[in-house]
Amino acid sequence: MLKDPYVFEFLGLPEDKPILEKDLEKALIVQIENFLLELGRGFMFVGSQQKITLGNKHYYVDLVFYNKILKAYVLIDLKMTNLMPEHFGQMNMYVNYYAAEVSDEGDNPPIGILLCTSKDEIVAEYALGGLSTNIFVSTYVKYIPDKEQLIKQVEYVLNKNKQCDEDTN
Repeated sequence: MLKDPYVFEFLGLPEDKPILEKDLEKALIVQIENFLLELGRGFMFVGSQQKITLGNKHYYVDLVFYNKILKAYVLIDLKMTNLMPEHFGQMNMYVNYYAAEVSDEGDNPPIGILLCTSKDEIVAEYALGGLSTNIFVSTYVKYIPDKEQLIKQVEYVLNKNKQCDEDTN
């Protein structure tokens, strides 16, 4: 249901320059229709920088959507860095808040998506272990990789799948 990676080429961001999280968010909002198409079917935009107040402290969810097919809020937190374990705690808080305070009767539990520049599968596995919330990690790229990079990625996946098949036999 969730893509990995999301391709942000449609934003026209400079490929070789770092960007700020707020600039990525602004570019996505400007291109929200294209971003909704990239996300997939059934997504509706709720808002950006949605404020959550807990214990007199404010937190902000970068992007909030509602998926009418899943009947669930989808919370997206943009990260301009590699995946870090603390990102899961923050997203878990957001998802739990939406489940308790925002979702209506009949809604399914909210879904959290951490969009970061790269992820370590082992970090994700251990950070998500024991969490009962729907949190996923995906990467994004500003541009579709060139032909050589795509070939390397396909070969990597094929070799990984082949190794898994050999391990199970």
